[in-house]
Parts: sequence; structure tokens; C-alpha cells
Amino acid sequence: DYVRDVQAKGAAAMVHKAQPAPSLQVADTLKGLEKLAHAARARTKAKIVGVTGSVGKTGTKEMLRVALATQGKTHATSGNYNNHIGLPLSMANLPLDAQYGVFEMGMNHAGEISHLTAMARPHVAIITTVEAVHSEFFSSVDAIADAKAEIFEGVAEGGVAVLNHHNKYFSRLEKAAKARGLSVISVGRDSACDVKLISAEHNVVADIAGKRIEYHLPALGAHMVANSLLVLAAVHALGLDVKKSADALSHFEEPAGRGAVKHVSLHGMPITIIDDSYNASPASMRAAFVKTEEVWKRAVNKGRKIAVLGDMLELGADATALHAGLAEALTSFDLIFTAGNLMKNLHDALPVKQKAAHVATANAVLPELQKALKPNDIVLLKGSHGSYIHTIASQLLGTEEKKHAV
Repeated sequence: DYVRDVQAKGAAAMVHKAQPAPSLQVADTLKGLEKLAHAARARTKAKIVGVTGSVGKTGTKEMLRVALATQGKTHATSGNYNNHIGLPLSMANLPLDAQYGVFEMGMNHAGEISHLTAMARPHVAIITTVEAVHSEFFSSVDAIADAKAEIFEGVAEGGVAVLNHHNKYFSRLEKAAKARGLSVISVGRDSACDVKLISAEHNVVADIAGKRIEYHLPALGAHMVANSLLVLAAVHALGLDVKKSADALSHFEEPAGRGAVKHVSLHGMPITIIDDSYNASPASMRAAFVKTEEVWKRAVNKGRKIAVLGDMLELGADATALHAGLAEALTSFDLIFTAGNLMKNLHDALPVKQKAAHVATANAVLPELQKALKPNDIVLLKGSHGSYIHTIASQLLGTEEKKHAV
């Protein structure tokens, strides 16, 4: 259907049935794409970093892009192209002269990362964290941890695993990495960690393999500090200049929908919007609540804290309790708008003074929110992508809805 369009733009088409030249006919276009990925990996001399985890993958990947770009030509996954189509597409576009490649790997079923890591064959593998995400498809969070640990299967000989020491599954992941013959770099606050956080009051101060490093991180939130340390641990694992990469993080900006803080004028009122609308899980919800508190503390003119929350999807049988359970983490918020059948459980669990509107769908939230806004309010937007909270962000920020890979 689209062959002539892409040829008109100067591209050859990979097809499964005969088409006019220039085209490449294969029996199965997905397998053909995977072969392109394997060919790109076989020819490259780039050092490859693979990133997975229940939350924080894309932000960490983007930090790696910034950190490694100071060391040499860097190619990274575009957007969140992290699945069985997105990853091989990203790899097929790996330039021949790239010195570093950064590839994000996502999953919601066991065996998916095993397939992806076989194509990427990273030298360094990062697991940001393991949480109850996509739990609808797993019998336990232990099983989720094991699925994330599949990334170790493809790590090149002599490779390194970078792990969050404070995740409750650290020991399980460490054991899996070492069983594959990998070295492990632990990241956290404990004195035993290879990469240790010393403080994060104004700048981040860390001990990285015995060397004290101080750097500025514009992105707010303890989870962003933790992810920046995972990034610098990977830089260290590659034998690169850690201070140079740390300094580069002062230019890091959170991607749209991933926690970006925007100061806008709505109907003449100054409003701060925290756009964390791309996806959601219980763990990332709580991290977003903490981040909102930090943004409020730094504000010169302190308005109210408002949350606009959509359903968290793929949580299985625990979904009702997990939504209602967010109430205890929202006690400092002034108003909470909820959208979706699952979020009705949170709405019902909230004290009356915090309850704003509950609506069935995201498109019904905006009129209610706009009526309630006052100058200097801070508004958090958060929900799974399928809840469409991201459409509210698009309208409030005056941008077109971003198109993401499935």
C-alpha cells in the first residue's frame, strides 16, 4: 500500500511480495527487519548499552544519550522504540561510524527481552528497577524480575551489569548477572555500593569507584538522581571520562510526557504543569507525587498542588486495591481529578476536601480542570498511555499529540 510513497521519498522498500524496484523481497518482513538489526550489530565497532526496567527506561536512555555524546558519536533509540519492531528499527539505523549505541528494551511478557538482547548484544546492561508493572501478565513480581534479567543473556563476553542496590530484587538480579559471567556495578546510598550517592541537596555529589564527582541535574526527583547515577556507572564501565559526562547532564531535559516541568500562562494565569502523562504504574505514580512536592517547595509563589490522574493499566487482579492505595501518598495535594473506571476507586478513597471531579474519560477532565485553576497552581498529569491523559497535556501545552510506537 505504501511502497510508491516511500520510493518517492528516496527509500527502498522491504516487501514480502514482488514490487517495482528499488525493493528488497523477503519471505517475512519482520524477520527481514531483525536480520537488518543483526547485520548492523555485526558490522559496528560501537560500544553498546542496553537499558530495561519497570520504570525509568526512557529517561535513563535519554540521559545516556547526553552523557555519551560528549565522548563520541552516539546513536540511541528514538522515542520509545523499544519493542520487537522498535528495537530492530533503531538498530538498523545505527550509523557505521557510531562510537556508542544506546538501546531501550521493553516488555510485558516473559521471553520478549531475551529476543531483543540477542539482537542488541550490549556491552553494558542497565536495569533501572523492578516493580509491579504489567503484573496482569505475570504470576509474581519475582517473575517480572526474572523477565528483566533476560537482558543479561545477550551481554557480550566481559560485559557489565549496572543495578540499583536499593531495589528489593537486587540480589536476585545480581545472582542472575553473575551466573552469566558478568561483572556487577551496584549503585545506591550504602557504603558498600560501587557508585554511592553522597548528597543531592543542590548539586548531586557522588563517589564513583572511589572518585568524588559533583554535577548539576536539572531534572527533579530522587528517582532521576538515581537514574543519573546508573548512567554514570555505565560510563565508568565503558572506561570513559565520568566527570565529562557528569557535567553534560546539566543540559539534560526530561522528554515530553516523562516528567517535563513546563511554566505556562493559561487565561493569563501563571501555571506550572508537570507532564508525566506517557505512562503510569504504582511506583511511578508515587515518584511523580514526590516530584510535585519538590517542584512546589522550589516555587517562589506557592499555589496549590493539583493531580490529574488516569487509570493505571495491566495491573491484573490487584488493580482496584492499587488504585485506592494511592490515597495515602496524596495527602499533601489540594485537589485530585480522576478519570477512568479504575481511578474511581481512588476517588472514593479520598477525603472530601481533596475530591475534585471524577469523570469517565480523559477528554471530560479538561473543562473541569480549567474551571478550578488559580494562579500559581502546580498541575501533575499522570496516567497509563491508554488512559489518554496525554491528550490533556497536549491541549494545555498547546502541542499536537505525540505519536508513539505501540
